[in-house]
Amino acid sequence: MSSRVKETFKDVPAEPRPAPAPPAPAALAAKVRTLAPTMTRSMQRVAETVASDPAGCAALTVTGLAERTGTSEATVVRTSRLLGYPGYRDLRLALAALAAQQAAGGAPAVTADIAVDDSLVDVVTKLAQEEQQCLADTAAALDVTQLEAAVAALCGARRIDVYGIGASNLVGQDLVQKLLRIGLIAHAHADPHLAVTNAVQMRTGDVAIAITHSGRTTDVIEPLRVAFDHGATTIAITGRPDGEIASYADHILTTSTARESELRPAAMSSRTSQLLVVDCLFIGVAQRTYETAAPALSASYEALAHRHSPRNNQR
Repeated sequence: MSSRVKETFKDVPAEPRPAPAPPAPAALAAKVRTLAPTMTRSMQRVAETVASDPAGCAALTVTGLAERTGTSEATVVRTSRLLGYPGYRDLRLALAALAAQQAAGGAPAVTADIAVDDSLVDVVTKLAQEEQQCLADTAAALDVTQLEAAVAALCGARRIDVYGIGASNLVGQDLVQKLLRIGLIAHAHADPHLAVTNAVQMRTGDVAIAITHSGRTTDVIEPLRVAFDHGATTIAITGRPDGEIASYADHILTTSTARESELRPAAMSSRTSQLLVVDCLFIGVAQRTYETAAPALSASYEALAHRHSPRNNQR
């Protein structure tokens, strides 16, 4: 439990974080792709089976699915809960809804991994399909209630710090430069030491955003924890809402990822969904602060206009 919770509720048991709503049927395949690497082999068999044949599995009892996958009823129930459903009955309902979507022509695209001998034409096609699916999965799984709360916090923030390492830092920089152009005070920190020393200065009314696909990157978790303990509102953008990062996040925005492969590491696939989430944050903030955001955007465009003029028009 964080020190902030301990100090605020010294003699009152802390209320547990509200359970997230079960993922939408369309998000089930994305959930399987994201969580499968962390599952046991038996749970992987259950998850991959329901994702590949939702119609067939929706017709099975918990015993029937356990027999089909060569596992136990307990494994089926545990897998259902790990995927975000209270129990197997809820998972069956989602499978039935997903099967209906697929029958209506909404089946998710499935592409083969990029091979070392693929032509560039095939590479472009496969990457485009994977990116589209990743975006669709992220949109389906994104908790709009959490997104609205995060947008509200950003709109009233005195200061915004964003933490990320590697590719996640590039996403953080993208968000920061957008926020700066509408007049907000924002900073992106890639150096973990500098991130922590800045987090110490965070206070109530400030917002700290951590971007980490794995949810367990220490160099991102540490500054978010410090900001959380100092009273800042904290937001986590992560592919693992059950990861350690969630312990220090007031609001969690879940991202999806395409299948990781030898030529497509997690940093590539997670970046696409992270960019979608930060764009949603930015647009949400710009909408709610339009009276100040619009003039700020116009001023920034005007200030840079001469740099985009034809060379012969420049002084």
